[in-house]
Amino acid sequence: MRLALVFGGRSSEHEVSVISARSVRQSLDPDRYEVLPMAIDRSGRWADADTAAAVLERSGNRPDEVMSFTGERAIDPRLLEGRIDVVFPVLHGPFGEDGAIQGLFEMLDLPYVGCDVEASAVCMDKATTKRLLAQAGVLVAPWVEVDAHTWHARQEAIARSCLELKPPLFVKPSRLGSSLGISKISDPSALPAAVEAAFDHDSRLVIEKGIDGREIEVAVLGNEDPRASLPGEVVPGHEFYDYADKYLDEACELRAPAPLDEDRTERARELALEVYRSLGCAGMARVDLFLERSSDRFFVNEVNTIPGFTSISMFPRLWALTGVPFPRLLDRLVDLALARRNRQRPLTSDDHPK
Repeated sequence: MRLALVFGGRSSEHEVSVISARSVRQSLDPDRYEVLPMAIDRSGRWADADTAAAVLERSGNRPDEVMSFTGERAIDPRLLEGRIDVVFPVLHGPFGEDGAIQGLFEMLDLPYVGCDVEASAVCMDKATTKRLLAQAGVLVAPWVEVDAHTWHARQEAIARSCLELKPPLFVKPSRLGSSLGISKISDPSALPAAVEAAFDHDSRLVIEKGIDGREIEVAVLGNEDPRASLPGEVVPGHEFYDYADKYLDEACELRAPAPLDEDRTERARELALEVYRSLGCAGMARVDLFLERSSDRFFVNEVNTIPGFTSISMFPRLWALTGVPFPRLLDRLVDLALARRNRQRPLTSDDHPK
């Protein structure tokens, strides 16, 4: 089976994508797959085949150790040859996890791993995710949405609305992952600077009330009949689980499985499945929750449709604990992609009865 492994990309999570792709490449069964590495540089250009392969062969498992590369083409021509059986996008953030490249694969009639265009776009946007989940009756942290134009026109009024949520507050780019651009605000006077810093990453922000709770993550796998993994827990080494905590200084503790009793474990898994179905996910996602200390209620933090696949990432670790080792997990993701394509493939003239 010819599998296109697409990685890199235009987002701020470019380096993390490269590291994840290396882990996937090393764990794919060489007897089943002919892997075609396809690399996209930070400007959106696709590298030639030799450069893409060389990037995956380089050493380095930290974002600050990943070497950059320069692409030369608007698209890898191998995608257009009609010889790709499935695409495995390992692209985090905008232009990879937001439905953009999924739309390309749909136009080329290529089956691909992960959520479709709609679910990818919905889950990438924290504000949209919150609105839909709140409408479905799922608990999410109270929040205020703001765009750059409105903020600069009505800063004082918006700041007052945000502060009504009561600090601590989290200022987050609405369409970015890996905790990039996020600030925790305890002092109201720090809000304007945090908002401006977040606008460096996205023109739309979510400003939400901080939940005093444990950070619980659940991996979900499947199409119409998804399964939820055992939960894991993130214990931040910093004030919150930020980019450096995730990828650079290894100060955080990842507990897998999470030390939860049976009731909380089942509630977390059931909520993750409810969220997955409500947002139209398929293939895979990681659902991040807060277990509020004062109320013992679960709140949904966010949903990642292309979770990390690095050696320390929760998604593969949780499935390994749930009885699905990494190579078999990758096989399952490919099988789910092919199954969804076969069910959704549109009729052609050859398909109509004579």
